[in-house]
Amino acid sequence: MINVTITGANGKMGKVIASVIKERTDCKVISGIDLITTPTPDFTVYAKPQELPVKPDVIIDFSHPSALNDLIEYGLSTGTAIVFATTGYTEEQIAQIKKASEQIPVFFTFNMSLGINLLCKLAKTAAEILGGQFDIEIVEKHHNQKIDAPSGTAIMLANAINETLDKKYQYVYDRHSQRKKREKNEIGMHSIRGGTIVGEHDIIFAGRDEVITLSHSAASKEVFAVGSVNAAVFIANQQAGLYDMAALIDNN
Repeated sequence: MINVTITGANGKMGKVIASVIKERTDCKVISGIDLITTPTPDFTVYAKPQELPVKPDVIIDFSHPSALNDLIEYGLSTGTAIVFATTGYTEEQIAQIKKASEQIPVFFTFNMSLGINLLCKLAKTAAEILGGQFDIEIVEKHHNQKIDAPSGTAIMLANAINETLDKKYQYVYDRHSQRKKREKNEIGMHSIRGGTIVGEHDIIFAGRDEVITLSHSAASKEVFAVGSVNAAVFIANQQAGLYDMAALIDNN
């Protein structure tokens, strides 16, 4: 049995993760971390990881980038594995996560959905075949409460495409101030915020007289919760290192 602590336990995703774990037999939630320390019916919630009375096997973080320093400090001091599922990290924070993985097991991806990670692989294949001949645009849609833009997933998709194309492309986030033709070495990034959209991502390959669109739509937040729990069960038994969804898929 793998003991799990949820960071952001009293948030929307934290509650979904707890409900997913409750239905499993290979792991259980022993504690939560949240600025709102209201206890749940099943476990106690603490303000910081340093206050945890019992060390978990793994921490699932679905909270806010501001929690990163405390989590890394706790993970390094106790050897606890961490699943980072939060979005909106800066480049400096991502570097911190990668540095921590040299000493503890760390699972980090911009999106916990299996479908999104398949979309990423398909996008790389499309880029290999169409790169240089087709213009590439990425459109992402999320609910009106999402703070960061573009989404971490859109950046992940763009990075995967760009790496396939030898990092020759630059990202263009806003065109309203530009009065010029589109450059060939651009990947356009567009963000839409509205209503309760869970998450939609379209990758558009636009060529001469034909358009290919790769799409993924999440119907509920549960797909991300299930992915983060699978990641936690996987990484709890790994050595120090940086793991992502590709490692999880290859392990199955």
